Amino acid sequence: MSHASLPYRGRFGAVRPESLSGLALPPAAMPPRQRLRPLKAWRYVGVYGPELMLCLAAVRIGPARQAFWALWDREAGRLHERTVIGRGPVELGRGRALVRDRETEIVLELEETAGIETVCRSGATYAWTRKQGGIRARGTVRAGGRERRIQSRAVIDDTAAYYERHTRWRWSAGVGLARDGRELAWNLVSGVNDPPRDSERTVWIAGEPAEPGPATFAEDLSAVSVPGGELRFAAEAVRASDQNLVLIRSSYRQPFGTFSGRLPGGIELAEGYGVMEEHDVRW
Repeated sequence: MSHASLPYRGRFGAVRPESLSGLALPPAAMPPRQRLRPLKAWRYVGVYGPELMLCLAAVRIGPARQAFWALWDREAGRLHERTVIGRGPVELGRGRALVRDRETEIVLELEETAGIETVCRSGATYAWTRKQGGIRARGTVRAGGRERRIQSRAVIDDTAAYYERHTRWRWSAGVGLARDGRELAWNLVSGVNDPPRDSERTVWIAGEPAEPGPATFAEDLSAVSVPGGELRFAAEAVRASDQNLVLIRSSYRQPFGTFSGRLPGGIELAEGYGVMEEHDVRW
């Protein structure tokens, strides 16, 4: 495999350049290992809004499986969450997401789009990811003895990568409105898939994607900046996990919260909702 063609960025489903033909890439299956690196793959769905914010994911690290979900009820001021080894109560498919776990049920329909895919170097191997930002999400949520309809917007992260043994990243995903009423969404990262150009970094303005420059995160996750823009973050509820499973050691923090500030081009946020994340993992 040659790295000469990387990084690559384009719309998922578009004709890829011939230079990528030697790489196994979705929608085709990727091998379970590349050199000494096991495949790490996941689908993460984050739905963010003024009343409820939630996320759910299915994760694969080599042969191991993990699933998690979290619901931040902003009205009640309560965080519901659970992480399980194995496939668990989370079901994710094209255009749908489902959690049935004890007294909690989340049923979502997702208006998926092509999304932006990137293929970047990861040590001696490579990483593929596809991001969709600001897509419509609707459905029902039942938790804490209450059932509610949800109509909001979402960010979807599909990743399949041969990341290095020790990987660390910071990430932000969110949706919002500009002061002029345009719908906004963003996916910003530092540490993985982040070359100066053709990265996974994407800002969606009224549904149209654009790639900003490199992102810089505050150490306490209180802000993230890119050339021409800075988002300030007010954390409200935090998902956090420290695991030591011998071969896999992970320290993870993902707060839900609100955003203010501006995106590149001088676009001021009237409102913004989403997450920050810091993940340090040996896998």
